[in-house]
Amino acid sequence: MKVTVVGAGNVGATCANVLATREVCNEVVLLDIKEGFAEGKALDIWETSPINLYDTRTVGSTNDYTKTAGSDVVVITSGLPRKPGMSRDDLIATNAGIVKSVTAQIMVHSPDAILVIVSNPLDVMTYCAYLTAGVDSTKVIGMAGILDTARYRSFLAEELNVSPKDIQAVLMGGHGDTMVPLPRYTTVGGIPVTEMIADDKLEAIVNRTKKGGGEIVNLLGTSAWYAPGAAAAQMVEAIVKDQRRVFPACVWMQGEYGISDMYLGVPVILGKNGVEKVIELDLNEGEKAMLADSEKAVREVKAILDGMNA
Repeated sequence: MKVTVVGAGNVGATCANVLATREVCNEVVLLDIKEGFAEGKALDIWETSPINLYDTRTVGSTNDYTKTAGSDVVVITSGLPRKPGMSRDDLIATNAGIVKSVTAQIMVHSPDAILVIVSNPLDVMTYCAYLTAGVDSTKVIGMAGILDTARYRSFLAEELNVSPKDIQAVLMGGHGDTMVPLPRYTTVGGIPVTEMIADDKLEAIVNRTKKGGGEIVNLLGTSAWYAPGAAAAQMVEAIVKDQRRVFPACVWMQGEYGISDMYLGVPVILGKNGVEKVIELDLNEGEKAMLADSEKAVREVKAILDGMNA
């Protein structure tokens, strides 16, 4: 079993490290365009194997896609962060070009691979990879919901002073300020969270979750990597081991929730075929309205990419 991670930066290297230490597969290939960068990261990870007691091999490659051949799952983290003075259109154009190039080269060598996209802006970059890959939409999936719910659950665990292991949550919509956390579907050890926390504190946590990425950027001066890398690795593990885990993920919508022809975050079952099933929840009117707002925001970004491809 082989997994490739494209992009050996903080997120990609973290993902590769988690995959290796958890022995999710036999081999992890880490690829980057910077000379020697992926090789160095892969070697450093491999040198922890006697300490952390695992035997998954990590291999690095500088832009040599032949080393990725036969990958079962490929995680794409490539792309640039938005820089001062860069417009949203500029960011989309730049990262779409990168994602297209990476996806095209991956598909030459691993035509049956399932793709997990982490590049931003997440929803539209997943759509970009889907257009380029030319495979069934169930095999191209965006990572955002697991990260967003992890933030939500960790904030709740801190507030309630309980183990994060006991908190389950669902989150929908786009990856950004219009994401839709669903307190009605949030439980603590099976107990509805609304019975354990005041409404104002819950609302504050929901709002903090929506701006969770920005909070990290303000503290570090750069975007997060531990949680995003671990979240992507968790998706890979569910696919490789056919765990049929229920996760929020960015997937191609074909009428579910009344939404079609776009990538958006919804709860799904993840297994060996990628998206095994989209789960449709019975949303109330308020939740439907928030999801509609999120859909609108993502469609606006999608329209920019479509315009570039026209």
